[in-house]
Amino acid sequence: MLFSLASDPAVGPIAGWPPHTSVADSLRVIRDILSAPETYAVVLSETGEPAGSIGLHFGDAGTVPLSEGEAELGYWIGRKFWGRGLAPEAADMLIRHGFVDLRLSTLWCGYYDGNDRSRRVQEKCGFVFHHTEKDVAREPMGDVRTAHMSCLTKRMWENQKR
Repeated sequence: MLFSLASDPAVGPIAGWPPHTSVADSLRVIRDILSAPETYAVVLSETGEPAGSIGLHFGDAGTVPLSEGEAELGYWIGRKFWGRGLAPEAADMLIRHGFVDLRLSTLWCGYYDGNDRSRRVQEKCGFVFHHTEKDVAREPMGDVRTAHMSCLTKRMWENQKR
């Protein structure tokens, strides 16, 4: 199932990773990337069908320098599931988990130029623009991009929930 979603050229490249080229490629990603702690499948509640993944990245696993008590939120949803509100719903759950269960102080999240869907998810979840990084080299894609980083602190999140 991962291969059918992640091989779509509309999904990975806009998030900074190349489309999967084979089932073996998807199995490698599951083993090496999606098996990291705090990485989860996004599934449809009605059927249990996989729709994407979401995770919190710590330390060097993030795309920004992270301090103690910080993590970076990353997510992707297969194109056939776009527009259903799955990413904001999953992100809200993981944000709560990060602040309440893991006792994090700050979450970071970013998107590349042109990924307006990801920007909207971040806005819906309360992230606030922090800075832009130009000429960011993306090794998996072999290109250079502009990244926009946003931030959500535990205090901001708690104030939004009131």
